[in-house]
Amino acid sequence: MKLRLQSFLCAFTGIAHLFKTQTHARWHVIASVLVLFAGYYGNLQRFEWLALLLAMALVWTTEACNTAIELACDAITCEQNPLVGRAKDVVAGAVLLAAIFATLIAVLVFAPRLTGLHL
Repeated sequence: MKLRLQSFLCAFTGIAHLFKTQTHARWHVIASVLVLFAGYYGNLQRFEWLALLLAMALVWTTEACNTAIELACDAITCEQNPLVGRAKDVVAGAVLLAAIFATLIAVLVFAPRLTGLHL
């Protein structure tokens, strides 16, 4: 039981580090809160909530992986290394892709409510 509690504490420490050190994570908080408020006031259906929550989870997960990979790369070498740079670029691209698709999902969910049109 103590080992399991320690695992959760490590996970929460990692999440706290993400919020403290990553500017993009703070932007994701703002976006997530705005989406949650818009969803609440938009009277979303269950499948719409599901799509939005999955999209937010994808963005948050890729942001956390991005931070972890960057930290691991920085721990391996402080010198310029083209492969390390490429790895960081690829994982940053993964975050960008997740954010783009999350935005598309939000548009598909909220546009009909804002325009009165059904897509």
